[in-house]
Amino acid sequence: MGNDTAGMGAARTSRPGYALLLAAGPMGKQRLMDAAAALPQLAAVPPAALLGTPGGASVVQLVDPADPQTVLTHLRTAAAHPGPVLIYLAGQLTLDHKQRLPHFALARTTPRTARYSALPWHWLAAELAGRPPGSTTVLADLVADETAWPRLSDGRLPVDTLASGLTLYGTIAPAPPKRRTAAPVYSRALAGLLRGAADGPEFALLHQQAAAEAGLGAGPGLLLGAPVEGYAAYEASRAYDVSRAYAAPGAYEASGAYEASRAPGAPGAYAPQDAHGTREPQKPQHPQQFRAPAVPAVPGDAAPPASPPPPPPAAPPGAATPAPDPHGAIFEAAHAGRHSEAASMAAAWEQEALRAAGPRSSEAIHWLEVRADLARLAGDPARACELWLSVADARLGNGEATGHPEVEGAVDRAHHQWQFVQEAARAHALAPMLIDLRGRVPGRRAGALEAVRRRVELLRTTAQAR
Repeated sequence: MGNDTAGMGAARTSRPGYALLLAAGPMGKQRLMDAAAALPQLAAVPPAALLGTPGGASVVQLVDPADPQTVLTHLRTAAAHPGPVLIYLAGQLTLDHKQRLPHFALARTTPRTARYSALPWHWLAAELAGRPPGSTTVLADLVADETAWPRLSDGRLPVDTLASGLTLYGTIAPAPPKRRTAAPVYSRALAGLLRGAADGPEFALLHQQAAAEAGLGAGPGLLLGAPVEGYAAYEASRAYDVSRAYAAPGAYEASGAYEASRAPGAPGAYAPQDAHGTREPQKPQHPQQFRAPAVPAVPGDAAPPASPPPPPPAAPPGAATPAPDPHGAIFEAAHAGRHSEAASMAAAWEQEALRAAGPRSSEAIHWLEVRADLARLAGDPARACELWLSVADARLGNGEATGHPEVEGAVDRAHHQWQFVQEAARAHALAPMLIDLRGRVPGRRAGALEAVRRRVELLRTTAQAR
């Protein structure tokens, strides 16, 4: 999850990097993790290896700061750095008493004073939001206290909310038994892997390896980032690529679909579950082979039935006979970076479908879906969200049930793309329709509607704070 489209963490560059290593927790009996124990091992990693920057890196350590404003100042310094940036946090996640928003606990934090004495998590996202995609990585080794863990574990606080706007990897564990303190086992495993990384950190891979080495695949904890075996819930944090559906007949249904490294922009974020192979899509022999992707079931559910494929598109404007299937050429242009060309071709086919079959026809809806995925590939999540909302609205207008896989899939993908919209005005403009559709189409993951409302509130709070 995150805005690192290459899945590599901080981008490799000759520029010096900047690492902010923060270990904190409440003093006394409220402390749940020995967070500072991880810093010596991370600090022993050569700065250039820590960020993959041959030009070196500045490393700043903060141990048990008491004032959230002090931490904010350091975050702003990191956010202003022109090179790759790494933010590492070890400690406790808590919720403030009034708004129930996630906070990173500091030395003076108590359950009643978290709103004033802890670092609001949305400050972290807000300060890093303006940095170039792929230039920033956040690593988190967290224990959730009694205010946060129940909501994380039952979905009232979707863990994806923490990754909104961030390239985030890490782990969240429940509090240890009373009179015991958790050890930062994930951080220790990660530090060992970083010391042995030959070509600079590939955090998506290192995260998965660290989680496995630390034995985090079978416990009750949650992972932030790439999935590992035993964390079935995190199979849902992958993003699908509709062009994969243009492979051989039935390939999509057999494999399932969604690739986090293809997701644009930020994080994290709410994403429907899919899985697929990594081979390049093959051009089909017939247009009938395309199927609009359906949202697969969560683990334990039966896979939803795929809807019948739409009939072959009509000939494009000006053509006397049906042309060869256009999907291969369209997505070839998109993957080559010729996004305007790809969008123009898809728009021409959509207009022909509108003229021949009408705006609510399966052909027209199909081309809306193609245009939505092209917008995603072009790095325009706002436009992708808008188009997926139109797909959902059209399907519901055709009488499809709110629980139909195609309807759920359209709303899930609109929600997923909306979380990558960085411009507050665009996100706010899209939110009412998304909230309306989420209310009617809650999807298969608990807390999706609340996640939208929470992000709207976070956007409002951030705007008021500036």
